[in-house]
Amino acid sequence: MQRFKRFFWLVPAFLLMSQFNPQSSRITEKFFPEKEDLPEVTPALKKQKGFTNYEELTAFLKDLCARFPEKISLSYIGNTKKGLAIPLVRLNSGSAEGKVKVWMQGGLHGDEPASTEALLYLLHQLLHDPAQAALLQKIDLAVLPMANIDGYLKQTRNNAENLDLNRDQTKLMAAESALYKRAFAAFQPQVALDFHEYRPFRRDFAKMSSFGVTSAYDVMFLYSGNLNVPASLRQFTQEVFLEPTRALLTQHQLTHHDYVSTDTYQGEIHFNQGSNNARSSATNFALQNTVSTLVEVRGVGLGRTSFKRRIFTGYLIAKSYLDIAAAQATAVQQAIATANNSIGPITVTSKKHIYVGPLDFIDLEKTERIQLDVTLRDAWQSKATLSRPRPTAYLIESSEAALISKIEPYGLRVDRLTEAKSFEIEQFTVQNYQRAAMKYEKMSLQDVSTSSTQLLKTFPAGSYFIPVNQPAGNILFELLEPEAPNSFVSFGVLATQAGKILPIYRVIQ
Repeated sequence: MQRFKRFFWLVPAFLLMSQFNPQSSRITEKFFPEKEDLPEVTPALKKQKGFTNYEELTAFLKDLCARFPEKISLSYIGNTKKGLAIPLVRLNSGSAEGKVKVWMQGGLHGDEPASTEALLYLLHQLLHDPAQAALLQKIDLAVLPMANIDGYLKQTRNNAENLDLNRDQTKLMAAESALYKRAFAAFQPQVALDFHEYRPFRRDFAKMSSFGVTSAYDVMFLYSGNLNVPASLRQFTQEVFLEPTRALLTQHQLTHHDYVSTDTYQGEIHFNQGSNNARSSATNFALQNTVSTLVEVRGVGLGRTSFKRRIFTGYLIAKSYLDIAAAQATAVQQAIATANNSIGPITVTSKKHIYVGPLDFIDLEKTERIQLDVTLRDAWQSKATLSRPRPTAYLIESSEAALISKIEPYGLRVDRLTEAKSFEIEQFTVQNYQRAAMKYEKMSLQDVSTSSTQLLKTFPAGSYFIPVNQPAGNILFELLEPEAPNSFVSFGVLATQAGKILPIYRVIQ
């Protein structure tokens, strides 16, 4: 195994600067040459500087609607924190009955411009290319092209409230988050893609190899390893959608890998591979029994370097998923139906498998592709550390309307008792409690362990009753089990303390 450099200050100054500026022309020309033949048909492609602004976005979408009124429609799902209307585009030729529903979104992080532009390019191609007419007969497509408009216009990652919208998928604190959830639930997609870009020049990469490295992949794929996503759906996503898409990328000489990100553990650089985290879209969508993938194209911090290449990469993946969904419509519907009927215990907490494996990088000193052995923490090989029997429903006390306001955007059925009724339930009591000293995403995180007691308890009229057996029901385990890493308790949405009985109950009869 090659050793990482421990001392950041040993890296030459000119290489440190490369970590914060667009990559050198020699790396671009050798590994990521621009796709010069990409037609300049979207707003950003038509200009030499900057990216698509809000006026250009809306004008582009309205022009498509005017030209192809029988195939595309435009609506607005609500307003951003700064009051800008958020456009949602629907592509559909003929009746929507029986078609595979596909959701695509981009620009959730405002500093990832190729994610939005790839979707605008997709819209243009689907409508202008006569060869795509047959595809639109089989697909019902919803596109949210610029999810974080306020952040995008400033080219900053977070929204106007300084919240990361891809860390807000369970707590729903941002003004936009509940709007996205409601639109997603109303559409009821069977396939969902979230387009992003990742930062290839990282500060911790300066400690690797002789004088630093950069990422070697055009794109990385993030698909969920969460154990509450039915195993059959996880396998279907990989085998039916990801494998053919990877082959297509290779055919176009685009490099790809499963998603990895870095973190430091006891002073060592470790690579997190995949995710089981319900606070971000890949897992959040999958927990709603959707074929879900988050696409990370190499681009953050690169400005317009390799911009056409990045757009084409995103477009190619989007088109691949649409082609597969159309060709495998029956299989997709069967996979979703199987997932909706999942049974068995649920996972509250899990542990990633840790091992040493190879990753490709580009050596900054030699300008060569190299392979290093790194420590990987693999979410796709997670093992449960805390499991519980699957409840039939959850009961929540009538005083907790704030929690219900964060559940209803998922489209979940929430009933209210019309009269007092008794249930066999499990009741949680907080045994150990620790509150984080620093806030995360403006929330005071709580780490708890609980004991549970089974009893017959009478709940008054007005109590909330949420059945688990419904299409998006698996998300409830992540929201309501108190020890789950992204639950209302863990995120501090529901404040608690040691010795307190929680107002969330598991129905076990």
